[in-house]
Parts: sequence; structure tokens; C-alpha cells
Amino acid sequence: MRSKLENRGASFVTLAAWGRLIAWLGMLGIAMASARGQSTTVLQDVDHRATVSLDGDWHFIVDPYFAGLFNFYHEEKKNGWFLNQQGKPGDAQVIEYNFAESPGLHVPGDWNTQRQTLFFYEGPVWYERDFAFHTKPDRRVFLHVGAANYHSWFWMNGKKVCEHEGGFTAFDCEVTAALEDGGNFIVAAVSNTRSADGVPGLETDWWNYGGLTRDVSLVEVPAAFIDEYNLHLDRETRSRIEGWVHVEGGKTGDPVTVSVPELKLSATARLDESKRAPFGIPTRNLTLWSPETPKLFTVELQAGEDTINDEIGFRTVETRGREILLNGKSIFLRGVSVHAEAPHRTGRAYSQEDVNTLLDWVQELGCNYVRLAHYPHDERMTRAADRRGLLVWSEIPVYWAIQFDNPAVLAKAMQQLGEEIRRDRNKASVILWSVANETPNTPTRTAFLRRLAGQVRELDGSRLVTAALLTRTDGSRKILDDPLGQVLDVIGANEYIGWYEQKPEAADQTTWRIDYEKPLIMSEFGGGARAGLHGGEDERWTEEYQASIYRHQLGMLHRIPQLRGMSPWILMDFRSPNRQLPGVQDYFNRKGLISPEGEKKRAFYVLQKAYQERSRGKAE
Repeated sequence: MRSKLENRGASFVTLAAWGRLIAWLGMLGIAMASARGQSTTVLQDVDHRATVSLDGDWHFIVDPYFAGLFNFYHEEKKNGWFLNQQGKPGDAQVIEYNFAESPGLHVPGDWNTQRQTLFFYEGPVWYERDFAFHTKPDRRVFLHVGAANYHSWFWMNGKKVCEHEGGFTAFDCEVTAALEDGGNFIVAAVSNTRSADGVPGLETDWWNYGGLTRDVSLVEVPAAFIDEYNLHLDRETRSRIEGWVHVEGGKTGDPVTVSVPELKLSATARLDESKRAPFGIPTRNLTLWSPETPKLFTVELQAGEDTINDEIGFRTVETRGREILLNGKSIFLRGVSVHAEAPHRTGRAYSQEDVNTLLDWVQELGCNYVRLAHYPHDERMTRAADRRGLLVWSEIPVYWAIQFDNPAVLAKAMQQLGEEIRRDRNKASVILWSVANETPNTPTRTAFLRRLAGQVRELDGSRLVTAALLTRTDGSRKILDDPLGQVLDVIGANEYIGWYEQKPEAADQTTWRIDYEKPLIMSEFGGGARAGLHGGEDERWTEEYQASIYRHQLGMLHRIPQLRGMSPWILMDFRSPNRQLPGVQDYFNRKGLISPEGEKKRAFYVLQKAYQERSRGKAE
């Protein structure tokens, strides 16, 4: 863990120096190392590997002063308060704490909705569980964490194995040397404490759910194994699968084979000095992935003793002037924004049931596209989008005002972006990487986000770069002239006519000036309503008022010539500590088209009808 003094000193490092360091880290796809040297990585395709699940009930201890990690001089302890010198949990000298006698939390899951006493809690919580594992010779084992919000530390059998910062990206750390044959125990400390130099920063408009919020497992691999690959269709001809496979622990000259049995395709290449094997495989009569035909092929990758079977769809996405082209054809993105809020129970969404419910609603609405806001969602979401034919906008939580002048914050943002891309770069559904949402228009911010846009293009040139920008108003005209638009492929814009400004009918006279000849997605618009609250169209918080906003907005949006998509805010109400109005909000942002209980508001049907009409209209 970096001390406050170290963080303060980091701000004097030149941006260029940080850029060189993080570009190197980003190309390798490696997360930042902790101060103690335990690094993390991201293993691709973990959900298609054999794993040992560590999900279930874990003992937990709430530690608001972080006495488990720091002494009273706030110096980090070697093994942590809850581990004795033999590295076992519990100690006769530590009479205040005992994991064995402590209550349980379910993993995956946030602690806020599992324990009423932790509903508002922000701080460190310790987790512990025992498990059995039988080690094998010549095998390596990694601890896989789907997400832990926000800063996390892990010990295996008393040995610290890794540390990670970032609440929404998956990470893996090697635990081979720490595991024992037979009984084992794992201890984790997770803190959701907000910080000014975090990504996101101190303020967001969603609940700061803490804990091990996604799956935790052990992944066993051979000594040399496939840890990363990038396979996609070339844009020029759409008749060639190209990319590369990286083998961790491999040797220069080792063979790697990629095959697609259904297409009777197979090719072998050899590792170069960077341990990558480059591929270019000609194809014929390939069924291209699209919302209408979400075709996935089983792709087999083999390197020595390691084999991975992934499901990959092949398609191209690009822009031409004001158009977004999918497989060379213009497409309009009929979408909606979605938070990773669990339907019915609330809390952080993580299960396949959560995913199915949310995406069933998305498709019932008539969408072919979904904006996954405001952070990377569980991998089940992008897997399901692949199968269902839903195009995806994926983003990192560079949100509102963060420390754009702090090189350490840039490093954290680039880390999260690299982890996001590495996990999902082979998902056909993902077509847009978003680098920010509603950030202030300043030169420092623009320089910061230009670096992120450049990182996207270095790591994944097969997709498009976007961001949700703010607009400004001049009378009845909306102006979008944010200089960041110069480096984006697709312009995203958020606006709330009828809710935060003017009345809904003001949209009828609103015109737009957009200073870029690029495709525009209206990434947010809408207003709030309490499900079941009815009244006149001029009464705020009623379903009728929200529906009126949508009717006027849709008329205005269809008059914008370069509009190529929309993702109104938002599919379902979600928890937010900023939204307190008693009897109406009750700590929920009520802009959802659906309540957490599954009640569809009137605006849902207004948007559904509009999407049905558009899909039946002229070819997209």
C-alpha cells in the first residue's frame, strides 16, 4: 500500500515518464505491482477453464481503523493483525478477534445489502475461508478475483500473494508457492474507502458497494500456458482471421495452433521473442456475427500441454463519416444504459440470473445495443451479449471530476482500461471502449483522456473509441464542441432537457450544433419517476411526466442528422446515496424505465414503440 507521502511525491513525476511506464505495462496487460512487489495479471478466458470455486460463505471481521493491517503508527504489519507468526488465523495474544467465531458473508456479494449494519459502511473488511486443494507437480495455480471493490489484499496460508486497486476489473495472482497439499486458508482485506486519487474519485452517483463482489476461484494451468490472445476479422476484406496468441512461460520457436473445427480451419505459428505467435487465417463463406445472426464459433487454441476452447464471433466495426458500419453496413444503435444493480434484491449484480433478467428486459425493449455504465460489468454480461446479439459500449469509471493533473491517477485509469480490454477483447459484442463520462472540459482533462484514447488504439485497434461528453446551451440550441471529440471515433453526448433544465416541450424547439462530422450517440437522456406514482404530464416524479420527456426527446433526436444511436438513462432504478427524497427516491436514482421490483413504467412502452417503429422502418 502506498503511503500518503509516496502518493504526494508521485505527483511530481513527469507525465511523459509515467506515460512510458504505463504504456509498457498496458502492452503487457499487467496490472500495477503493489508496494510489496506482489503483482497481478489478467488471465483471459478463465470462465472456459477448469477452476476450483472459492465462492460461498466466508468469515468476516469489520475493521474500520484497519488495525488488521497497520499498527498504531500506521505502519504496515508483516502478516497482518489477524495472522500469527506461523501464518495461521487467530492468535491468543489477539483476544479481540477470531475468524472462527465471526459471522459470515456470501461471496460473491456486496456487504452493504447482506448486513443492515453495513448498509452505509465504507472502510476495510477482512474475509477468511478454509478450503482443500491437492497440488500437482509441474502445474501453476492462480487466484482469480472477478472484482473486489475497491482496494484489496490477499494472503494464502499466511503468505501475502497480491494487492490490487480498482473495483470493477478482474485480476489474477499466482499462488503456486503458497498452496499446500490438503488444507489451506485464504485471508483477504477489502476496503471500499473512497479517495481523491482513486478511479472513480470521491463522488459518484451510484452506491459504493464494498466487498468481494464477483466470483473468486483457483485456476490451474500448465507450466507454460496461454494467458492472452487477440483474434478478430480483418476490416479490409472480412475474409481473414488475424491476431496473435501469447504463451506465458513459453520458449521462442514453440508451436501454437489455432483451429475452428466448424469451418475446418487450422493454422500453426511459432512463438517469437516476445512469446507471441502471430496468425493470419484465410476464411470463406464466414457467417458474420451481428444482432440478427449472433453466430459464435468454437475456437481451439493449443500450446504444448495447454488447450483453451473459446466461443468467438467474427465481425468488423468502423466508421465512415457520420455512419457506424457493422460488417460494412450502416447500423443504428437502439439501446439503453444499464447499471450493474441486481434486479429484485438490489445490490451489486453478479449472477447469471441477474444477467438474464436485465438483458431480457433490454431485448423486450427492442434494443440491439446496451451501454454498460459506468464501469466494466461482470464477464457474464458480455458473454450473454455475445450469445444474444447485443452490441456493447463498455467503459471505465473515469467519471465526473477526478485528479486529471495527477500522474498516479492516470496510471490507475490506464491500468483499469488495460484490464478491461484484456478480459473482453475477444467478445464480438463489444464495439465501443469509452474512456470517460461527463468530465469537465479543461486542457488537463483533455490531455489525460487523449492518453487513454491512445492506449485503446495501441491495445485494440479493431474497435471504436468513445466518451460521454457534456453539451452547452445557447438559447434554444445545444452545442457539442468539446475538444476531446477530435480524438474520438464516435461522439457520445449526455443531456437532460425536461429534467435538469427547462420543460419537456422545450425539446421541440431545440436544435443542435455538433462540431464533428462523426457519428453521434445520445448516450444519456431521460428523467425520474416513482413506479406507480401517477398524475398529470406536468407533475414531476410521475410516470406521466417521465413518459412526456421521452416523447418530446425522441422527436428532437430524430431531427439530428448524424444521430446513429441512443442509450437513454436508464433501464432500472439503482441505489445512490445522493438520491434521498423521502417517499420518492429513498436512496434510489429513479430514472429507470423499470423499478427494481420489475414494474415497467409508462416511458418503457414509449421507447419500446419507438424502437419497434424504427426496426420496421428503412434498413439500418
